Amino acid sequence: MQYVDHQTDQLTGLTLHTVQTKKYKTNSIVLQILRPLEGENVTKRALLPYVLQAGTNRYPSSKDLRGALDDMYGASLSVDLSKKGENQVISIRMEVANEKFLSDNTPLFEQSLNLLSEILLQPAAENGSFNEEIVNKEKRSLKQQIESIYDDKMRYANKRLLEEMYKNEPYRYNVYGEESEVDRISAKDLYTYYKGVIAQDRIDLYVIGDIEELNVKEAAEKFFTLENRGSNNIASKKDQVKPEQVNEVFEEQDVQQGKLNMGYRTYTTYSDRDYYALQVCNGVFGGFSHSKLFMNVREKESLAYYAVSRFESHKGAIFVMSGIETGNYEKAVKIIKEQLDEIVNGNITDSEFEQTKAMIKNQILETIDSSFGLTEVLYHAVVSGTDRSVEEWLNGIDAVSKQDVIDVAKKLALDTIYFLKGGSNDAE
Repeated sequence: MQYVDHQTDQLTGLTLHTVQTKKYKTNSIVLQILRPLEGENVTKRALLPYVLQAGTNRYPSSKDLRGALDDMYGASLSVDLSKKGENQVISIRMEVANEKFLSDNTPLFEQSLNLLSEILLQPAAENGSFNEEIVNKEKRSLKQQIESIYDDKMRYANKRLLEEMYKNEPYRYNVYGEESEVDRISAKDLYTYYKGVIAQDRIDLYVIGDIEELNVKEAAEKFFTLENRGSNNIASKKDQVKPEQVNEVFEEQDVQQGKLNMGYRTYTTYSDRDYYALQVCNGVFGGFSHSKLFMNVREKESLAYYAVSRFESHKGAIFVMSGIETGNYEKAVKIIKEQLDEIVNGNITDSEFEQTKAMIKNQILETIDSSFGLTEVLYHAVVSGTDRSVEEWLNGIDAVSKQDVIDVAKKLALDTIYFLKGGSNDAE
């Protein structure tokens, strides 16, 4: 069974990906704009997409732009930021009704592609600077976004773990940048940075819907003119760091519940053959409600309010996150480590193993059920340089043996333990 019919075309300055499908009543258009993480520019880059979606030359305010979207049968526009390995990715998404299902002949697809190109290539700017009012408004919003991480202790603990674990690597940077940097960014500085983005970043355009590939290509060539572009580098260096000893970091705040986060280096990423085995390993370890962390740390020992693990496909890391009483630190660390030891020693039940594989396959199928989720799955190929079909992925999970999981678990190395503890007990 073929789940996705995906065509790729190299246009001038960008790569076009077309997925022709009758599955959706709308057409989805997504721009993915990638550059390796840069400490000096990470905050500017975090600010940029919000400024771009706030106005264009033709629609110079948010109100004007929203009006244009409303006129296109209520098309939606959103922006997002993500970290894919050591790359910072800007996503600009549009969803618009498919004109085939409309009673009139409005060329909605062309209109939406034209508007998206204006958002990227003709933002509200003059005399080599973005609109000052727009930039100041978005700077205030970005500062609130960054401050909200401190208030959400789960996110804060995750941020601090990455800062400690990747002290000398770009992956330590938060995707939203640093609050202290926001005020230093002027409308002119940001515009200069934006011009560099247009000149040099890797740009991929995804179009998903019931639409002819030839029409998509012609329209994309018409609206997206990107001449004389740079090298489009993607950061994909292999993790070679071998921790000599586990780095333990304690931080004290007035919190009701301690946050215990642990970071493992896996030496396996999306492009590796044992990626499927790592997915299953993480699922057995702590990816689901039937996993070892949940069943033993939370349910059996009642040591944690939550205990989960997740892995980063392009950096090659597994992160354990748990909420515990401050006084239970040593016991919780010991039991979490024991769960990985159980996998290394081959103590995986048939039920754990098969249920994990079924859950992973369901996750993949659920993700591609939405057009934006499908874009994320397809974009793995760009970031990793490894083109893997959905069929290959599902078959790859099926083919994983218990021995494969044991072998990949043996490669895992605990690097950093970060513990955000309450002030009442001393956990050290």
